[in-house]
Amino acid sequence: MAEPPSHLSSFKDELIQLIKRLGTYLALKMSNLFSISLQKLDPRSVGAIAGLAVAIIFTYRFTRSPAPPTRRQPKRQAPITSSTAISTQSNITLMPSGVYSSSEDLRAQNTFDEFFQPVKPTLGQIVRQKLNEGRKVTCRLLGVILEESSPEELQTKATVRPSVLDVLLEITKFCDLYLMERVIDDESEKNVLLALENAGIFTSGGLVKDKVLFCSTENGRTSFVRQLEPDWHIDTNPEIVSQLARFIKYQLHVSPVKTEWTTGKVLSSPSLEKFFG
Repeated sequence: MAEPPSHLSSFKDELIQLIKRLGTYLALKMSNLFSISLQKLDPRSVGAIAGLAVAIIFTYRFTRSPAPPTRRQPKRQAPITSSTAISTQSNITLMPSGVYSSSEDLRAQNTFDEFFQPVKPTLGQIVRQKLNEGRKVTCRLLGVILEESSPEELQTKATVRPSVLDVLLEITKFCDLYLMERVIDDESEKNVLLALENAGIFTSGGLVKDKVLFCSTENGRTSFVRQLEPDWHIDTNPEIVSQLARFIKYQLHVSPVKTEWTTGKVLSSPSLEKFFG
């Protein structure tokens, strides 16, 4: 067994001597106080006095503020032998806390990943990003907003494509949107306006009926766009897109067949909703 350090041994000896001297001093004082000679004190009284002295000393020791700990020099790590490595490996294998710690670390990492995973942007954010914060948009109705693809079909009915409705409403929230189309007669205009109204575009969105424009020729639609000077124009006719390329900042050509445009101002997509993802 290892011997206690020298400073602990000296402290113990000093404590014993102090207890003896204090016990003798208290016994002498008490015997003088009560006129009792030290020789008449029985062993029980001496033991009680010594116990009182020990209690006083230890109370004093524990109430003192502890001295600041001394800094120790770091011990040099001994080289790991084969037997030490085997013992360490055995301890690691037998300790279930290691497995628990690994499980907790994995759970914490999963929580961290879930918290910091990229936030999916909303449709409104995507629309604004795709349009480069453009504030004025002109758009053709046939083949983009409506399911019909020719002016002749509008004479009997007009149907708003359900898949484009959410995108259209988002555009109307922050853009000045104008819809336009070539029609043959007044009945076609009524059918288009009724279809847009039934789809809730005039109530849920920021579109008004005065911003739905009609013309009798394709060149009339080109004139509308040039007069309005939008940031974006959306059309299905490649000839109109080509004519407006010099005047309009950005255009979207909606066509099932992808067209390669030489200018970067014209983009292509099979539909309006697919362009916005």
